[in-house]
Amino acid sequence: MSDRTPEEREAARREREARRAGRTGEWDAPETRTPASPEVPSPPESPPPLSAVGTPPPMPPAADVDAVDDRIGSKKRPPTNSDGHEDGHAPRELPLGVRRVGHRIGAPTPAPKTPRPARTRTRTRSLLPRVIAVLALVLAIAAIWFLVELFQPFHGAAHGSVVVTVPSGATAGTIGNQLARDGVVSSGFFFGLRAMLAGDRGSLRAGVFRLQRGMTYGDALTILTTPPKAAPTTNVTVIPGRTRRQIASLLHQQGVHGRYLTSTRHTTLLNLRAYGAPRHLDNLEGFLFPSTYQLREPISIPALVTDQLTTFRQRFATVSMGYARKKNLTPYDVLIIGSMVQAEAGTVHDFPLVASVIYNRLRLGMVLGIDATTRYAVNNFTSPLTNSQLSSPSPYNTRVHTGLTPTPIDNPSLAAINAAAHPARTNYLYFVAKPCGNGASVFTSSYAQFLLDSQRYNQARAKRGGRSPVTCRG
Repeated sequence: MSDRTPEEREAARREREARRAGRTGEWDAPETRTPASPEVPSPPESPPPLSAVGTPPPMPPAADVDAVDDRIGSKKRPPTNSDGHEDGHAPRELPLGVRRVGHRIGAPTPAPKTPRPARTRTRTRSLLPRVIAVLALVLAIAAIWFLVELFQPFHGAAHGSVVVTVPSGATAGTIGNQLARDGVVSSGFFFGLRAMLAGDRGSLRAGVFRLQRGMTYGDALTILTTPPKAAPTTNVTVIPGRTRRQIASLLHQQGVHGRYLTSTRHTTLLNLRAYGAPRHLDNLEGFLFPSTYQLREPISIPALVTDQLTTFRQRFATVSMGYARKKNLTPYDVLIIGSMVQAEAGTVHDFPLVASVIYNRLRLGMVLGIDATTRYAVNNFTSPLTNSQLSSPSPYNTRVHTGLTPTPIDNPSLAAINAAAHPARTNYLYFVAKPCGNGASVFTSSYAQFLLDSQRYNQARAKRGGRSPVTCRG
């Protein structure tokens, strides 16, 4: 049995019911009031909230317990006996722990926490390593592809044949684009890059190359940068003073096949009109510079002619034409005089002296009387000239016609051309080969002296049985 009084038990019951009513949120006004109950105002529609930590509001004083009980009690409360208990029921006591639990249950639910923005930053930070990994993978794949394209480790075999002409001065990029267009390599850009990495950009050679389609960049570079093996060559020497016909005969005797006379009729390498040559010149006599030329085997006649004309243009450009122009002579006139000097003078020392005789005779309007021009006209370079040949009406016969011949009579050396442009300042009008002079001549301005010199020459020739007395031994 409890040692609490009936009033304490009734108060505990009422307190329990009040707490229950607070949990359900319902407040019912009592239908009946006990006469002893004082008049109290109606409670608010909803109970006052609990404190933030779940502590129930303070209870009213003990004197007002009955009034509070009437206010929050049930609408249909069973009658009570004189002790204040329900009829037929013993007073009940709620364990103290139940009351404490009830306070906890009635506490308000805490509000949900607001999500923190740091979670978004965390997600961004977690994606960054993945993005970096993807970019690194893409770059690695691109680098591998680039290296494979550049060095072509899995390239197939080349095939076919392509003839490629690389012009002089072409850059590695230009050559690469040309090879790509012809199907030799797959990319002109990668070809130029390989040439740069290999240090071959300055080693690419000009010329005609036989390549294949589908070659690797390395193989194409090897061919284009490797000098060809030296081809066997033959030296061809053209002696100064030789004519076109004599050079053609010499080449034929040496077994060189080709038509030298045909190849020396016209050219596009020289502007002959710029030298003062006639408009309708039908041969290149005088322009075929004499020298020693190294030609690849088999010897090509057009290659020889090209070398002769190219050398002439270079050498003749060094000749000063000032004095000749003052004498109203063209470069072609100087070339003609030079061919006569080359044919008549036996030594280089005599070149300017022979040229002075020609200048003096031209100034006086005399015939030149040079036998070499008549020999050229009749193609007789070894035998004595006959009377009929000496009286030939050919324009090359300077015994008959005054002035210069229509064309040079041979191909003179640079020394003879310089002598023709700058003759010695003399009054000589005649010269005759000096007997046993080893090519030297005797010069004079007197016709009588010339006749005496000519007589001595003929006597020496007669003593030698008709052979030339120019060179004597012992």
